[in-house]
Amino acid sequence: MSELARSPEQLGNTIRRARKKRGMSQSELGERAGLRQETISLIENGNPAAKLETILAILSVLGLEFQISERSAKSLLEEMME
Repeated sequence: MSELARSPEQLGNTIRRARKKRGMSQSELGERAGLRQETISLIENGNPAAKLETILAILSVLGLEFQISERSAKSLLEEMME
C-alpha cells in the first residue's frame, strides 16, 4: 500500500484503512502501540495535535513507514490551484 498523506485527515484515513485491512480494532491497535483507544480514534478522525512519536508507534504496529520526500513540480502546481 503506497499512499500520500498531506493532512491529518488523510493520515487518519490511511491509518484506519491499514488497521481494518489487518482486522484490528482501535482497542487492539492502541494496546499494541501502548496507547488508549481514544487516542487511536482521535488520530483516525484527523486530530492535528498528535505527537510524532505517537504516529510513529502506530505506524510501526501496522507495518507502515513514515517517509519524507520532495514534492514533484506537478503536485505543487495542483495544490496551488486548489
